[in-house]
Amino acid sequence: MRGARGQGQHGCLPAGGGARAGPEGRRCSAGQGWTGPKDGRCSVGQGWARGSFQWLSQVRGVEDLTSDGGVYKEELRPGTGQTVPMAASVAVKYSGYLEHRDKPFCTNCYSKFPGLMKLGKDITLRGLVIGLLTMKKGEGAKFVFTPDYAYGRQGCPPLIPPNATVMFEVEVLDFLDTDESDDFFELTPEQQDTFPLEKVLKVADTERQFGNYLYRKRCFESARDRYKRVFSILRRSPSTEEEQHQINASKLLVLLNLSLTYLKLEHPAQALAYGEKALEIDQRNAKALFRCGQACLHMTEYKKSRDFLVRAQHIQPFNHDINNELKKLASCYKDYIKKEKEMCSRMFASLKASD
Repeated sequence: MRGARGQGQHGCLPAGGGARAGPEGRRCSAGQGWTGPKDGRCSVGQGWARGSFQWLSQVRGVEDLTSDGGVYKEELRPGTGQTVPMAASVAVKYSGYLEHRDKPFCTNCYSKFPGLMKLGKDITLRGLVIGLLTMKKGEGAKFVFTPDYAYGRQGCPPLIPPNATVMFEVEVLDFLDTDESDDFFELTPEQQDTFPLEKVLKVADTERQFGNYLYRKRCFESARDRYKRVFSILRRSPSTEEEQHQINASKLLVLLNLSLTYLKLEHPAQALAYGEKALEIDQRNAKALFRCGQACLHMTEYKKSRDFLVRAQHIQPFNHDINNELKKLASCYKDYIKKEKEMCSRMFASLKASD
C-alpha cells in the first residue's frame, strides 16, 4: 500500500493549530470538534454510535478481516461485480464514529457527488483501506477498527482521543482501477512512447471513464481536462493499419466527449472544432454531426447548423434528439427572420421620416 504524501499510516496529520482526521485527512479546527451535519447518517445504515463497539465481534455474519480482531466488517447491503482493486480510485460515502458518541467525527454523507479518492494516497486509514478492498460497487458495510488500524496510540487530538476504537459506515458508489493509468502519467513522454499500444489504449479508456465520472458530477472543466489528457496520448504514429483503426476508435470516443463537454461549458467554437475532428475519422457519425449542428446553432450559424443536422437525420431518421434540434433550429431561425424584418422596417421608417 502506498503512503500518502505528508501523512502517516493512520491518515492523521497535525497542521497549524488543528488536526486532520478521517479517511482522506479532513481538517477539523482545534477545540471545535465536528461542525458538519447534525447526524451525518448515510443511507447504508441507521447511523448508530452509542455504546461500545465490542459487541460487534459476536454478531452473526461479522467477519474478522485481519484475523487479529483489528478490523471487523458487517455487510449491510451486498454489492455487484468485482471487488475494489488495490490502489483504485473510489467514490464512497462514509461516516466515522467514536465509541459512546452519537455524532460522527467525520462524514461526507451530505455530499451529492463524492469525488474519487485513491486508496493509499487520499484514503490512508489502514483499516479502511483493508475494508474497502473487500467491497463491491453498491455495497454498504460497517467496520470497527482498533487503534492499530485506525489512529494509533496517540490518536489525533483534539478530535480523536488516544487508543480510540472507531466505527465507520461506508457505501461504495463507484470505483475505477486507475493504478496503471496513474503510473503511466508519472512517466516522461519518451518513456510513455515505449509502452505497447494495448496498454496505452487501456490507460486511455480508464482516463476517459474518469472523465465520464466527472462529467456526470457536472464537473465539466475537470472532465474536459481528463479528456484532453486522453487525446494527448493517442497521437502516436501507428505501425500497422490495424493499430490505426484501434487508435481512431479510441480517439473518436474522446473527441465526441470533448465536443459535448465544450457545449456544456458554453464554448461552441471549440465544440464545433472537436466535432469536426471526429468527422475526419467517421464522416457518417450521427453524434458528431449532431454536436456540430448544436454548436453552429449556439453560434447562430443557421445554415451550417441545418446542414449538419439534416445529415445526421438522414443517418438516424427516428432519433428524437436530432429531430427536436431541427425543430428548435426552425423556431430560432423564424425568430431571427422576424427580428430582421422588424429592424428593416424601423430603418425604412426613419429614412421616410427624415425625408
